[in-house]
Amino acid sequence: MGVALVFGLVIMAMVFATGHLSGAHLNPAVTLAFALTRHFPSRDVVAYVMAQVGGATVAALCLRAAWPDGPGDLGATVPSVGAGGALLYELLLTAVLMFVITAVATDVRAVGSGAALAIGGTVALDALFGGPVTGASMNPARSFGPALAAGEWQDFWIYVAGPTAGAVVGALAYQLVRGQAPPGPEERTERETCIVLR
Repeated sequence: MGVALVFGLVIMAMVFATGHLSGAHLNPAVTLAFALTRHFPSRDVVAYVMAQVGGATVAALCLRAAWPDGPGDLGATVPSVGAGGALLYELLLTAVLMFVITAVATDVRAVGSGAALAIGGTVALDALFGGPVTGASMNPARSFGPALAAGEWQDFWIYVAGPTAGAVVGALAYQLVRGQAPPGPEERTERETCIVLR
């Protein structure tokens, strides 16, 4: 419960703190899904993914420096079930998350000020029921940093394939159910529609 709460609160805080600066893009899978659904400029994807992976790596290396003899895995995500089940879990967890992100970040009918709460709450909920199974990564960068720092690469591919596919599924699912948003002067700018996440 505590770990899930921390996951959600960190994301909520970062969306509030950086949403207006960069769209709070903390997750390569989300960035890619937004680009594929034309809510984010494709020309910026590589730079954002490099920053996301670099940030996760620096954070994990800081943990390694702080605890050279401490927790060996440094938060590395390793599934407690078979690869197929873990892949499905990560895909579904990320799809739910991306559905919520797409709703609150791209639809002018959504309440913009609640985006951070909705996204952070979804991360916490996903971590609550998915954490014991896969670590509830939902983010290739979040898994890459600890894997590199700890040298723990067991089933790492799951944490790239599952979240990436899940983010695309979640974004397309919201596109399917959203209907036609009414046009108007209140349409958000490109940067404002990119409030992303973990």
